[in-house]
Amino acid sequence: MSVLVTGSIAYDYIMQFPGYFKDHILPDKIENISVSFLVDSMKKNLGGVATNIAYNLALLGERPKIMATVGQDFADYRDWLERAGVDTSAIVEIPEDFTASFFVSTDGNNNQIAMFYTGAMAHAHKLSVKERTLDSRIDLVVISPNDPRAMVQYARECKKLRLPYIYDPSQQIVRLNGEELADGVRGSMMTIVNEYEFEMLKNKTGWTDAMVAAQTQALIVTRGDKGSTIQVDGASIVIPAVPARREADPTGVGDAYRAGVIKGYLKQLPWQTTGRLGSLAATYALEEYGTQNHRYELAEFVERYRETFGERLSF
Repeated sequence: MSVLVTGSIAYDYIMQFPGYFKDHILPDKIENISVSFLVDSMKKNLGGVATNIAYNLALLGERPKIMATVGQDFADYRDWLERAGVDTSAIVEIPEDFTASFFVSTDGNNNQIAMFYTGAMAHAHKLSVKERTLDSRIDLVVISPNDPRAMVQYARECKKLRLPYIYDPSQQIVRLNGEELADGVRGSMMTIVNEYEFEMLKNKTGWTDAMVAAQTQALIVTRGDKGSTIQVDGASIVIPAVPARREADPTGVGDAYRAGVIKGYLKQLPWQTTGRLGSLAATYALEEYGTQNHRYELAEFVERYRETFGERLSF
């Protein structure tokens, strides 16, 4: 089975704040917030949700195709992705602009404050799922954070084309209105959000937990070190987090989780196994600084899965 990943491609500027954000935010002055954090370190890394998901899928033995828009500064990044095993043929360069940029600061509790510069991503709505899949068979589309207009368009296209899609609005829940979010969730094969985003999604749509779950075949909510839950067919499956050998950086952990879940779906594995794949893939990302700096061979991943869950995988 083949997968088309849509979403952001960006350069990540990752900063570390030695204290805790909560110590410097006054709840009674939140409407007039004005705060600056002096960080100890900053590193520029390759990032973007679509590329992070695709990179992790490549580690898991797949060759995903990315559909996205990038800027004039993308050549080296494209080479990296191709060497990693990602199909970049549907990535379109916008010569007059720069690739999107993500700025994130992490505190001592792994809380994050982030900002995102759209750049060339603003042109993503000009691409079409239909046009980009004419020359190849696609079994699954991933709609991850992107230009909001593109996310709305891609969900509608997938429905018209009867293409199964995963809806991952995450960071763009802030920019999408309730009707747009409801349309994305409704009819999706899978919806994935973290627990805070889930509350935002319910607030914007006016839906309850049960109402959200009823609109998608599978609802997955990630909960950090508390693991994740998968609601499917009226049941709730609890997936534990995999203990990290070391905790380096939480940026990109959620994207790695999604890649593991997608791998399980492509291989038509049971939901519990699929969630565990996501959990382990996420931990590999947590153990390295940056979103695409972790490495492993598929055989190593399979062995660590067996050691962690006492279950053998067969890919």
